[in-house]
Amino acid sequence: MTADTRDPILRVVPRPADINSNGHIFGGWVLSQMDIAGGIVAAQVVQGAVATVAIETMEFIAPILLRDIISVYADLERRGRTSMAIRIEVVATRDGGRRQERVTEGLFTFVALDDNHRPRPLPPG
Repeated sequence: MTADTRDPILRVVPRPADINSNGHIFGGWVLSQMDIAGGIVAAQVVQGAVATVAIETMEFIAPILLRDIISVYADLERRGRTSMAIRIEVVATRDGGRRQERVTEGLFTFVALDDNHRPRPLPPG
């Protein structure tokens, strides 16, 4: 994989507490990082609060290792009336920055929330 020209939404280094018995990073840990990044993008789109309502697809392509630096990319894929789908991709930088590998990808659905935490229409855009 070549270097990505986009700016990541998050860049994170997993900690030893995030490792499972196989020596890889827990899937739940990376899922939470993806949810955070998707929520940042969704909140920018709706100019307010959002909630994750579904994960339409999720694929673990390669393990994340303890010394990896992960970059989480997120882009708006489609808009509905009150919800949106955000495509999220995780790339691990390995071997002291010499190699990048796409490790995880998913499609998350977020809904815009009003002040009462109920769905609200997305702003025009």
